Amino acid sequence: MNHAIARVTATPAALDMIAALRDRHGPLMFFQSGGCCDGSTPMCYPAGEFSISDTDVYLGNLDGTPFYMGREQFEYWEHTQLIIDVVEGNGGMFSLDNGTGRRFLTRSRLFSDEELAMLQPA
Repeated sequence: MNHAIARVTATPAALDMIAALRDRHGPLMFFQSGGCCDGSTPMCYPAGEFSISDTDVYLGNLDGTPFYMGREQFEYWEHTQLIIDVVEGNGGMFSLDNGTGRRFLTRSRLFSDEELAMLQPA
């Protein structure tokens, strides 16, 4: 499915961090945490280390890195575009950004009615 409107995008800083982590760890994947220990943060893992289930939603990819979110959380966020950024600070305890002095952060913006119509399944 190729849409002109992406459900998830990344800032140049986030793309640089993804490239650096990929160089160090190989192929990656993201899962948008829905709370608990690390709050609601994008968690970066080596590809395949986090088990995706049929209750998870694929949102797209960031420079070839797949990005997922749980279905229940998606129901709350489906009207927003996720914008993955990088800020100073400690990453999630299980995320590959932990220990780098920087961490991934999810920003968002509401889709317009026109954008939402483009995202609706045919």
